Amino acid sequence: MPGTNEYPVQLVQPDGSRVLDREHAALVADIDHDRLRDLYEDMVVTRRIDAECTALQRQGQLGLWAPLLGQEGAQVGSARALHADDYAFCSYREAAVAYCRGVRPDQMTRMWRGVAHSCWDPDEVNITNPNIIVGAQGLHATGYAYAAHLDGAEIATIAYFGDGASSQGDIAEAMGFASGWSAPVVFFCQNNHWAISEPVRVQSATPIVRRAFGYGIPGVQVDGNDVLAVLAVTRQAIARARAGGGPSFIEAITYRMGPHTTADDPTRYRVSAESEQWARRDPIDRVRRLLAREGGFDEDFQQRVRDSADEVAHELRTATIEMPDPDPSELFEHVYATPHPLVTQQRREYTRYLADDFGAQDAEAEGVLS
Repeated sequence: MPGTNEYPVQLVQPDGSRVLDREHAALVADIDHDRLRDLYEDMVVTRRIDAECTALQRQGQLGLWAPLLGQEGAQVGSARALHADDYAFCSYREAAVAYCRGVRPDQMTRMWRGVAHSCWDPDEVNITNPNIIVGAQGLHATGYAYAAHLDGAEIATIAYFGDGASSQGDIAEAMGFASGWSAPVVFFCQNNHWAISEPVRVQSATPIVRRAFGYGIPGVQVDGNDVLAVLAVTRQAIARARAGGGPSFIEAITYRMGPHTTADDPTRYRVSAESEQWARRDPIDRVRRLLAREGGFDEDFQQRVRDSADEVAHELRTATIEMPDPDPSELFEHVYATPHPLVTQQRREYTRYLADDFGAQDAEAEGVLS
């Protein structure tokens, strides 16, 4: 990623036609029709995962869900640029990244259903669990990358965050450390235009990518709804990090088509015309049109993708509904890496509380207080 770029890189226009950009097209020259079909399937399947989880929350099966509708191109393109030994540090919206890293559908909703502290084992798939503390993953990614560098490992990390999180001190500190230490980390900002109910112009009066320049970090803007362009610039940044070139910053310009979370109502703060405009830039439709233009899309392929999405959605729904409630004592597992006396004491007191018919005690206490 030589130099800087704050004009969005684009390789495919919304109508499916290719853009002449030899430099970035060369980075994805290996993506033939078969591999482009794979990217298309990734996006369709993850959109179906997202729709299924949103429906499960509406039906009372999940406590909360953070939809990614409209951001499939940014997530799939960047995730497919990673090597197996690279490590992804996500926020709470990267279900597509998790899917591409190998997280199984039956693991996707454990935390959101409230039956476990986390959804999956991060070390099995080299991606962290959903992070609710906005921006903290930037520091985690930087620290992990620097430690790996000191150990001589030629890997990269990538930190996913949104335009709103770019205003958090944790992201600023992470970029400062990453620049000073030449840590092999890629900061991947999904600028989806809305941080809950505040537009991106409230976060920054200039393009967000410019924030990287002040830290001496090269940055690039990319059309986040163009999966090929995202794949190209992320490959470039990952290669630079793995080769010892230090950190990079990518601002993927995309749009959150749905609510911030299922607890949000976007109609209260944005107009429908804006969403309709971005719907015409849909990342999935863009690849479908490209494949159709070049003879790589037919009914058999479309049906195969539908069947794959249906199978994943069925597995996710069944696993979610059938998840057993955990034993109450599991609340104290994995709080610390090693035994801790306070946790041991709390576990003992809670076990005694459960054994002493706590329901009757609570009822009696309520009667006394009333």
